[in-house]
Amino acid sequence: MKTIQNSVVQLIPIGIEHVEDIFQAAHDPKIWKHMSVDLMEKENVTQYVNDALQRKGKDFAFVIVNHSSKEIIGVTWFLDYSAANKSVEIGSTWLNPTYWRSTINTNCKYLLLKYCFEELKLNRVQIKTGHENIRSQKAIERIGATKEGILRNHMIRKEGKIRHTVMYSIIIEEWGEIKRHFEENLLKD
Repeated sequence: MKTIQNSVVQLIPIGIEHVEDIFQAAHDPKIWKHMSVDLMEKENVTQYVNDALQRKGKDFAFVIVNHSSKEIIGVTWFLDYSAANKSVEIGSTWLNPTYWRSTINTNCKYLLLKYCFEELKLNRVQIKTGHENIRSQKAIERIGATKEGILRNHMIRKEGKIRHTVMYSIIIEEWGEIKRHFEENLLKD
């Protein structure tokens, strides 16, 4: 994978050199409420980055960099990449709360989707979130993804609670209209 960027955000392939900056960006407990990991401790961040580097091929992580400040402010992933099925999941995205409801996440999703459909030539991109994460569900719906359903009792969260997973997707046939929606409405927020 390569760096993907525009004038708002850079998505840079994760590396061990990013541990300290990820730790700084991740140090807010609100981030981890709905996530399967918790990066409040530096050793967890180091393990997280090492795990990301070992999973290359099927999964791939990017640090999210605010283009204007050059600061790392989060991480996003390609998960379960399948060249044979021409599909991938965009997921495990987290941002420092300072950037919640900003144009950063919208620009991230636009760049990732554009890369998936226009460079990787994929047929399907899926995005999923927990049933209690209403903020995430609204953001996914806002970009035009189709809600496909709910996977009941899909996961057990880190604190032991059952998570139902809300599944969304965008397919190649929809990309032209969704891209237009991004460019005419969402990227201007």
